[in-house]
Amino acid sequence: MTERVPVTVIDGNYETTIEVPRGTVLRDALSERGFEVYGSVSRVANCGGRGLCGTCGVRIEDAPEPSQWHDAAADRWGYPRLSCQIRVEEPLQVELLKKVLWGQILPD
Repeated sequence: MTERVPVTVIDGNYETTIEVPRGTVLRDALSERGFEVYGSVSRVANCGGRGLCGTCGVRIEDAPEPSQWHDAAADRWGYPRLSCQIRVEEPLQVELLKKVLWGQILPD
């Protein structure tokens, strides 16, 4: 039996906790459960989870150490982390971001 890990998802004013099999790619877990990690265009035109387009960004509290160059730069400069580059190994709190056109986030 696969161990499941809780992931708390914050989407605007809503907070939901889902159970994810350990080792699942965060982007896949969120998409499979109907959470939108992309903007309107990048929903259909993205890199397919290879960490190249930068459009599946989410904010993660106490995020795991980055293992990919784009994610490392995002972590260093405080930008959203790529959900396609994070494997769920421990409980996470993820905030979905409102995006415009491609993958740009709306300013605070």
